Amino acid sequence: MKKLLWLYPGMRIKRWMFLSFLGAMFFGAGLILITNAEASSFLRSVYLVKFSFAREGTPLGTGVLLLVTGVLLGFIGFWNTMNSVIKVLAPEQEKDVAEFIYQKHHLKRGPKIVVVGGGTGLSVLLKGLKSYTSNITAIVTVADDGGSSGKIRGEFGILPPGDIRNCLVALADKESLMEELFQHRFSNGHGLAGHNTGNLLLTAMTQIAGDFQTAIRELSKVLAIRGQVLPATLKDCALCAELEDGTVIEGESKIPRTNKPIKRVFLRPGNCEPVPEAISAINDADIIILGPGSLYTSIIPNLLVCGMADAIRRSSAVTVYVCNIMTQPGETDGYTASQHIKAIHQHAGSGLVDYAIVNNENIPNKLLRKYKDDGAVPVRPDIKNIENMGVNPVKRNLVYETDVVRHNPGKLAKSIIELIGQLKSSQEKFLLPNLFLARQKFREM
Repeated sequence: MKKLLWLYPGMRIKRWMFLSFLGAMFFGAGLILITNAEASSFLRSVYLVKFSFAREGTPLGTGVLLLVTGVLLGFIGFWNTMNSVIKVLAPEQEKDVAEFIYQKHHLKRGPKIVVVGGGTGLSVLLKGLKSYTSNITAIVTVADDGGSSGKIRGEFGILPPGDIRNCLVALADKESLMEELFQHRFSNGHGLAGHNTGNLLLTAMTQIAGDFQTAIRELSKVLAIRGQVLPATLKDCALCAELEDGTVIEGESKIPRTNKPIKRVFLRPGNCEPVPEAISAINDADIIILGPGSLYTSIIPNLLVCGMADAIRRSSAVTVYVCNIMTQPGETDGYTASQHIKAIHQHAGSGLVDYAIVNNENIPNKLLRKYKDDGAVPVRPDIKNIENMGVNPVKRNLVYETDVVRHNPGKLAKSIIELIGQLKSSQEKFLLPNLFLARQKFREM
């Protein structure tokens, strides 16, 4: 039997298990002596030990001595047993066993968060959230058709792996050489130049496992991610855009390059079914987050999958939109924060968004000049217009000052966790069903 493997030589566990057992015997003997002063004969018969020192001192003193000895032996045995197991399963955590175990249990008790989107913005948010909970589900768009993902999609007939890969790396348990491997991009080599190692690994695993979703699960184990990553749909689809002048563009990578206002986007074919696990995660969520990311090419495509927006609307979870810090040339030129929300409601139905997190921190001038050359400006947080839409604005300083303007993962995640705490303390959705029903009624209007 497999259970007997614990007793095999070389396991480095038996000695510590025996020490723990011996500690339990001493503890039991001490407990009996303390509670029963006439227990000497009983102890000799049960434990087959002649406590000669018991006749020299009082039963109470002997009992305390045995109790302390038992606790000490038990602790040493238990601690070294755990160390032996951790040393094999997670050798890098050998010196911080208690912290490792506490962290795992603490993260399991964290809020259930569903994040919907794609691109770099989604992975930035996931990096911050994984410090608070392991109950994370990332629902990722699969409409990408550019770069390495587009080439793999065309040559191998699988869903684009790029955004999935970024989310897997973002949720990885800790920084490691394996993560660097997943993100490595080949700069030369016939047929390899431009490709990403993680994309190739996902492609290979798909061929080995037989399907894309299983491949994601297997690579999730390799990276020991905190949570799960799911494609929005498993159907091969293309993102199309109808521009204000009536022109229709097909292909996610082509849409921003038109530099014309977008009237609407849609999927072709339009009957893409969602992944069942994604709907289950939405139903069980404490909070659902849309974004950050490209409005028309990363966030809205997920909401166009059949039943996805309806599932979010039916969920008891509060829905939060994380607005981009900068406008995106060719996609959201001149958009304010409320116009981002308006576009979401136009595609997925009004009342979908309950809260909007907007940045109100100033952008450094050197970055403003750089982005202005590309046609991008900061998204104006028009708070009054947001409130008039029935959405609660949450203003925060969220800028991550590097050579590009992005959300600070830590600040953004903290803002979301604080919002969850405020909702719980105010009983807005957890304990007052009348408020919940009122919100649901508003959503259905």
